[in-house]
Amino acid sequence: MKKIVLLALFAVLGVTTSNAQTKSKSTAAKVAKVDGAGMVFENEVIDYGTIAHNADGKREFVFTNNGNKPLIITNTQGSCGCTVPTTPKEPIAPGAKGIIGVKYATDRVGAFTKTVTVTSNAAGQPTKTLTIKGTVLPDAPKS
Repeated sequence: MKKIVLLALFAVLGVTTSNAQTKSKSTAAKVAKVDGAGMVFENEVIDYGTIAHNADGKREFVFTNNGNKPLIITNTQGSCGCTVPTTPKEPIAPGAKGIIGVKYATDRVGAFTKTVTVTSNAAGQPTKTLTIKGTVLPDAPKS
C-alpha cells in the first residue's frame, strides 16, 4: 500500500513539475528580442474604470527592456497638466523591468482619456504613446 501511495505521489509531482517548466518557456518566447535598447509594455492602456471624486489617481505602466543594450528614457510628457508622469532616472538593463508612474488629478469630475508620451533610445520606436482613461464620479449629494 505504501508503494502505491509513494508511486502516485511521484507521478503527481512529475506532472506538476513538467507543466511548470512548459509554462515558463512559453512566456519567455512571447517577448521578441531586439538589437539595441527595447521597450515592451505589459499594458499600453490603463483603464481606471469608475472611480470616486478625489480618489487615488496613481497608476503604473510596467515595461521590460527586451533589447541587448541599456534603455534610457529621456522624457515623459502628459497630454495636459492633470496627467503627471514619473520617469525612471537610471538606465534599464537588458531583460530588466521598469515603471513609468502616472498620476491623474481625480478632482476633475467626468469621463477622461489622456495620454503620456515616452521618449527613449528604444531601437525603431523612440517615441511611445500610453493611454489612461476612466470616469470620475461626482460627490454624492449631502442630505
